[in-house]
Amino acid sequence: MKAFTTAVAGALAAALVSAAPQAIDTTFPYTGPAIPVGDLVDQTVNGNGKGFPRLVEHPAVKPSTANPSNNINVISYSYLPDGVHIHFQTPFGIGGEPCVNWGTQADKLWHNTKGTTRTYDRTPPCSLVSVTQCSQFFHEVSLTGLAPGKTYYYQIPGGNGTTQSDILYFSTAKAAGDKTGFSVAVLNDMGYTNAAGTFQQLLKAVDDGVAFAWHGGDISYADDWYSGLLPCADDWPVCYNGTNNTGQLPPGDFPPSYYLPLPDGEIPNQGGPYGGDMSPIYESNWDLWQQWILNITTKVPYMVLPGNHEASCAEFDGPNNELTSLLVNNVTSGNLSTPTSELTYYSCPDSQRNFTAYNHRFRMPGEEVGGVGNFWYSFDFGLAHFIAFNGETDYYQSPEYPFVADLTGNETHPLENQTFPTDSGPFGQIDGSYKNNSAYAQIQWLKKDLASIDRSVTPWVFAMSHRPMYSTETSSYQTHMRAAFEQLFIDYNVDAYFSGHIHWYERLWPLGVNSTIDMSGVVNNNTYKLVEGRKSLVHLINGMAGNIESHSTLGTEKVLNITAVLDFEHYGYSKLTVHNETTATWDYIKGDDGSIGDSLTLIKA
Repeated sequence: MKAFTTAVAGALAAALVSAAPQAIDTTFPYTGPAIPVGDLVDQTVNGNGKGFPRLVEHPAVKPSTANPSNNINVISYSYLPDGVHIHFQTPFGIGGEPCVNWGTQADKLWHNTKGTTRTYDRTPPCSLVSVTQCSQFFHEVSLTGLAPGKTYYYQIPGGNGTTQSDILYFSTAKAAGDKTGFSVAVLNDMGYTNAAGTFQQLLKAVDDGVAFAWHGGDISYADDWYSGLLPCADDWPVCYNGTNNTGQLPPGDFPPSYYLPLPDGEIPNQGGPYGGDMSPIYESNWDLWQQWILNITTKVPYMVLPGNHEASCAEFDGPNNELTSLLVNNVTSGNLSTPTSELTYYSCPDSQRNFTAYNHRFRMPGEEVGGVGNFWYSFDFGLAHFIAFNGETDYYQSPEYPFVADLTGNETHPLENQTFPTDSGPFGQIDGSYKNNSAYAQIQWLKKDLASIDRSVTPWVFAMSHRPMYSTETSSYQTHMRAAFEQLFIDYNVDAYFSGHIHWYERLWPLGVNSTIDMSGVVNNNTYKLVEGRKSLVHLINGMAGNIESHSTLGTEKVLNITAVLDFEHYGYSKLTVHNETTATWDYIKGDDGSIGDSLTLIKA
């Protein structure tokens, strides 16, 4: 879905009125600085040697000149039902229709396929950023009609001052029903900070032949750009004070920059840019992460779905309402404390609302399978059917609200102070009451997709969204997730549900509705039996890839009886391996040394 700026006319007036997909709303003006920078000392885009450093990563293509005017900075690809989609990014466009030269041999790229380009008015624009560290034009080329399970070669030609790419390669998905085994890297909640170990293990997995990576949201943590402005707080697990007074360091692994002294003028903060190794600018965090991960995204398909950190430039205010001062009152230096929080949907710059960056920086196969863009889609790979859906919007009481949920009385559009920074969507139609889950296009698509699966061809079905339905760490959103999705997955015998959001690794016992433990599905502590017609679902919470916010911790709470394994000390990812029609394994790989932190075997009986 292409996000664009428009005032939304005829917004929803009552619960019984249907809703159309919503674009960015600009009814009320943005009143903050033209370029929000999370740095009390240095408000420049590229850095002036003071304050926090501006971090960089190598681009996808090395420019052929020392001072390039344009460049291909990001390349990634994803699966399509009968091929792949090549996605690449430039700061200033490609000077015409983007295209890819490709073929079955590296020296015979005889095919040429053209595509389309999308853009948005990012803040700051690439005209103010280093050419090799910025993306503002997003190029999309679909290669279809390809043979399954085959390797192809391709090259992105130069244009508009860019240098052509190296000759790269990709492998198409195994045909549905292909009985050969395969592995998938599954991860959530990564970002740039604390994820170095996970990144190294992912590189090893790619070298060892993992088929693709599946990232379940909270991708770059771009929306934590302001952490360096927020003073340490008793209820926040990370405090960065520098060498002389280290404060509370993150549990587990953390970057050595936490031991560096604070730059002059900066305050002890909530793991901000210096301690946390990130950019103090929202869009630059996206650029940084995407360029960092290139050795993965150029080698295997990188399939993504949305998390809460993709929604907007900020989720909530600081302990002293620092973001209200910056984004609402345009205070960029000195004491940012203010008595009350006034953050609304309109507090973020226009282009940093409503999942705009996420929508442009990836291209998933939603359109090809009747879903919606990067929000909900599915695909087959060998013996498995994979379902990605949106746990952030597009169901009743979703964590990120549509405007209709902000209305009172006979209003047709919410007042500014009735909105929230993360208000988003709906990205699909709501046909009827927004309080009725069955009215949502996402739920309707999900039912249709599940009903269409031929289990004789793809006996394994795995689903993922960002948020868990159950956990030892309980929250109201889990109740709403269960109301929307749990019974549907149980009715269609989905084999496992993957999620993240909570920053730890947690494996649950097989659960029926109302957290009923299904011990009939437990062979032993590391083996679950999946019987056809069962009334339970396997839940795996996989939110420990890294991120600036560090691990979730248990505190004084007790581990609930629904939890079989819980680890909040290590970072890492999980490897799903489908061995054959009746056996699959799930291994939690620790980021620090690659050892296995938990292993689960799923067998079909």
